[in-house]
Amino acid sequence: MRLIEHWIGGAHVSGSGDRVGDVYDPALGAPQAQVRLANSADVDVAVGAARAAFATWGNSSVTSRARVMFRFRELIERYEDDLATVISAEHGKTLDDARGEVVRGREVVEFACGIPQLSKGEFSDQVSTGVDSHSFRQPLGVVAGITPFNFPIMVPLWMHPIAIACGNTFVLKPSERDPGASDLVAQLYAEAKLPDGVYNVVNGDKQAVDAILDSPDIAAVSFVGSTPIARYVHRRATEAGKRVQALGGAKNHAVVMPDADLDFAADHLVAAGYGSAGQRCMAISAVVAVGAAADLLVEKVRQRTLTLQVGPGSDQASDMGPVVTAAARDRVLDYISQGEKDGAVLVVDGRELVVDGHEEGFFVGPTLIDHVATDMSVYTDEIFGPVLSVLRVDSLDAAIDLVNANPYGNGTAVFTSSGEVARTFQRRVSVGMIGINVPIPVPMAFFSFGGWKDSIFADHHIHGPEGVRFYTQAKVVTSRWPHISEESLAQINFPTAR
Repeated sequence: MRLIEHWIGGAHVSGSGDRVGDVYDPALGAPQAQVRLANSADVDVAVGAARAAFATWGNSSVTSRARVMFRFRELIERYEDDLATVISAEHGKTLDDARGEVVRGREVVEFACGIPQLSKGEFSDQVSTGVDSHSFRQPLGVVAGITPFNFPIMVPLWMHPIAIACGNTFVLKPSERDPGASDLVAQLYAEAKLPDGVYNVVNGDKQAVDAILDSPDIAAVSFVGSTPIARYVHRRATEAGKRVQALGGAKNHAVVMPDADLDFAADHLVAAGYGSAGQRCMAISAVVAVGAAADLLVEKVRQRTLTLQVGPGSDQASDMGPVVTAAARDRVLDYISQGEKDGAVLVVDGRELVVDGHEEGFFVGPTLIDHVATDMSVYTDEIFGPVLSVLRVDSLDAAIDLVNANPYGNGTAVFTSSGEVARTFQRRVSVGMIGINVPIPVPMAFFSFGGWKDSIFADHHIHGPEGVRFYTQAKVVTSRWPHISEESLAQINFPTAR
């Protein structure tokens, strides 16, 4: 069986431990590869390689770093199909969905290609008589990323291209469930002539995570995952003196007004709720139907849900693939049963789905649940599966109050034909990313991605301009160049402008 190794110092490394984990084919429900699981000693080796590489990379010219990013960007495009195939095989999402993930990740690389412009400082002439002041930003050193299974290439690409372009060196701990894409990315970086040790991959579980959080030589940590683990990462890394951005979970609402185009809304709700089997932090999982929109909207979503083809991600006929593990499947099935027990109405029930030829696969059919209340677990918890819950309210005010009462604040959307409704909604909701007739409002790479409330524990959002600020630190220089004969202006009191 294929064994996926760590990538440290520009080469595959077995590491010092003998622990391995299974990498499954979710469509078959069987292991297809194994992956090395790092211990703290392996993380120390990776950090040491990154620290050694930083001595040179951190002092390299900004143009040379940009040129590496241009070459890397071309390779990501050239190997798009290979990357998508690896992602689909290990995660389960369809090939088209995996290609979309590669493209959205590549856009961050394209943003990082502009690092000479993005990292420029500021200058002020004559801030005092004969005195100038300027600022510039420098890299932090060794930084790390801990990334989730649901976007095995896109989320890491939100981190390491910007970090590396800024002059840092990087240690990535991808999900052990689907590590293949990060291994291929390491080889593409090498082909792009990124110096050895600048990008390193240590595969592993909690042992590797804790070693990263505790390492005195790692200056910053970026994390994407569930809210409980985001809290843990933020607390432990902050206590260790690191800069941290920890993005957590979500319960994304889509408010549908009576004046919306309900066919348009239904099409997009089905895509946003069931795409990637609902395993997206920006998936729509709660539909808030306002007033008279409810009955007709639910019927339109039901009709579309029943047409979805569920099967292996490699099958071009599949609209939706399996969830990632057997445990994930069982958890989703349990939530559906809880919703039924709590009195919600199962409009479409995906619990009994069986895919011919893939009877052992981790499949859950798309499920639509109506008349959900805010105290039901199908609403309060992040299910992370193909379950779309419908809540009913009487007004826009009630819909906004419902969204704002939820502890998560990652993404939300409103479907309406009214500019006034859209403007009211976007100003009043306590959510970081908002879509107007756009169900999954993931910003383009030149903006930054980040939620509010329990969806993030950080001072900076991820990628975009805030990513540059996160991975660099500022210096301000105040300078005077006096004539040799100039009278000294030194004073014991606090200096003021003259």
